[in-house]
Amino acid sequence: MNGVSILAARRTAVMPKKGAFGALCIADLARDVILATLGDAGLTVGDVDELIVSNALGAGGNPARICALAAGLPLRVAGLSIDRQCLGGLDAVLLGQAMISSGQAQIVVVGGVESYSQRPLRATQFSDGRLPAPYLRPPFTPWADRDPDLHVAADLTARTAQISRSVQDAWAQSSHAKARVRAAQGWPEIVPLMGQRCDGFTRPLSPKLLARARVLSGSITVANCAIEADGAAFLVLASAARAQKHTQSGHCGPLGPMHITSGVSLGGDPSEPALAPIAAIRRALDLALLTPKDIDLVEMMEAYAAQAIACCAPFDFEPALINVAGGALARGHPIGASGAILAVRLFHELARGYGLAAIAAAGGLGGAVIFQRP
Repeated sequence: MNGVSILAARRTAVMPKKGAFGALCIADLARDVILATLGDAGLTVGDVDELIVSNALGAGGNPARICALAAGLPLRVAGLSIDRQCLGGLDAVLLGQAMISSGQAQIVVVGGVESYSQRPLRATQFSDGRLPAPYLRPPFTPWADRDPDLHVAADLTARTAQISRSVQDAWAQSSHAKARVRAAQGWPEIVPLMGQRCDGFTRPLSPKLLARARVLSGSITVANCAIEADGAAFLVLASAARAQKHTQSGHCGPLGPMHITSGVSLGGDPSEPALAPIAAIRRALDLALLTPKDIDLVEMMEAYAAQAIACCAPFDFEPALINVAGGALARGHPIGASGAILAVRLFHELARGYGLAAIAAAGGLGGAVIFQRP
């Protein structure tokens, strides 16, 4: 991918909706993370050419511009906001890569931020005098019969793939257990905010707690799907020339820069949104001339345990290589930031070789990016 490298990557802790970050707007969530990544890279705000921000639940406008101004980036940094729902954080990485590869920029900060706590109220207005009709989620297709409730769609995936509730619950229990181990060791990627240094939802899950979990649809429960949450994650991307300068300056951290090898976002059947990452993973592997056996670490989005299991199955990844410090089931799902969090996790976990980040999004979208650390 034309030598584009990631120099630094950080995130906030992820906090449940209306929790520790409930009073923070998206600029408050993003500012310190942006500055921390620049500091890690040995850069100043004046070095930044562009800021690309994924945000799915905001009130429109240009959230990236607000975050750029809040972080003290130069006024010339216009900010580019994107909304591809859960996919957006990884899309920001690919857009930043494309901008640098085309010669438009040398240093681009990319990522995502989401405040479920301060999500604006939405309503459809009518021209015939009816009162506005509130809604929680917009349509993701023009066809109501092919725009399923995501809990229902995840349960359909589980039934089709014969993934029982017990298997989903075991995945969730493992996700929390791995995250608790990492929390005890400390999270080097987390920028302390409001005193929070660990993800707020991680907990010991027992079979008894899992059995009592409220059912959302069929085998899908509040324990085996990711909760609504607040958080932010950002990465600093650089051209090959700037990355070389960065390494020579000594600001390379214990692992050094991580390269972007390949990546793709694809649309699939909107009736089966959970399965869309499968085609994206295959395409990203083909572009990189790799096989699943070449992948050393996997960060698979756990919007639902069933979705993560179904998307890993065709590739026969070693279980020990998947979400090594837990996944979204153990931290929550700040939609616009979740894809970027996967990339941040790989930046701090991948010591060598290839890492894969993959995620699904409403509307039948799937994204996958492969990174390499030499």
